[in-house]
Amino acid sequence: MNALGIQLSLSFLWALLVAMFAVPSIIYIAHLKNMLDTPNVRTVHESLTPRLGGVAVFAGFMSALTIFAPLDNGVQQLLAGCIVLFFVGLKDDLVSISVAKKFVGQLLATGIVMIMADVRITSFQGILGIGELPIGISYAFTFFAIVGITNAINLIDGLDGLAGSIVLIIVSTFGYYFYQYGGPGFQNYAFVSVCVVGGILGFLRYNFHRASIFMGDTGSLVCGFIVSILTIQFIEMGLKVGQPFGNAAPAVALGILFVPLFDTLRVFIVRMMAGRSPFSPDKNHVHHRILAMGFQQISTVMLLGLLNVVVILLVINFAYLGSLILIGLLVGFSLLLSLLLGVYHSRAERQRIAS
Repeated sequence: MNALGIQLSLSFLWALLVAMFAVPSIIYIAHLKNMLDTPNVRTVHESLTPRLGGVAVFAGFMSALTIFAPLDNGVQQLLAGCIVLFFVGLKDDLVSISVAKKFVGQLLATGIVMIMADVRITSFQGILGIGELPIGISYAFTFFAIVGITNAINLIDGLDGLAGSIVLIIVSTFGYYFYQYGGPGFQNYAFVSVCVVGGILGFLRYNFHRASIFMGDTGSLVCGFIVSILTIQFIEMGLKVGQPFGNAAPAVALGILFVPLFDTLRVFIVRMMAGRSPFSPDKNHVHHRILAMGFQQISTVMLLGLLNVVVILLVINFAYLGSLILIGLLVGFSLLLSLLLGVYHSRAERQRIAS
């Protein structure tokens, strides 16, 4: 193993151990101070449970990255943005804050990485004949992408182990390609990836059904923000000579993010079609629909994780088709999947009423 491999392994182990040993203390303090999430009509859990698992993930990630990783090429600004969102999420987990205040936190974190580190999507890489973007459109599209992906990860955090498992799959995929093809410009993000993977694995030890702790907004906002930055850098890496996906990198990135993006877009469309705000909470998420079919929490998480892995393998192996065809295939598959969910959900509802 070379020096880089050793550093990455140490980063992973440090993040894993810090998160794993931090969680029991967080659970103890949360119960002692009654900082617990109460079940309601929108939640699946049935008992009082702490929501501060993100503190352990953040502790493992932050400590490992600052000790072992080089903090250049935008990583330092990424950490600054994570700190902002950590405290936004922490306040929401403890006392609950408005959507507007969360948005302000995301705006600040996004501004830090875009303006101070110039982390942004600079090109559509030939999609619809569009190449390099004017700087204003580049900033606007990047802001939309970061906020959208951050909230997509936040919204999918509805079952024991679900958000953590999906983040694990996504970040591991990005991390592999940053390690193999990143070179001097992007290899730092391999460290970001392995530190997130270590922190998530240490947390998941206590988060699978029945979970003794939840990720909470503390974790989901930070993880979503990190995933968004990894996505942008993965797309930008496609502009380098010798990358495995070339101009298909944007479509491959969409495939890697398939489950959270599909769930968010689908639930927003369903809410708007019903004449409600896309941000109004309900039980229309993909995992709610699968549970309604009779699946258990663990099997639902495994099914969605497997779905994300299958889509990732498909877009990787068919990247040679180009972005436009891949995006068309992803849209078609999303429509088919949404239709199937609707049909099976309606059948399950009829059976429930009949019984």
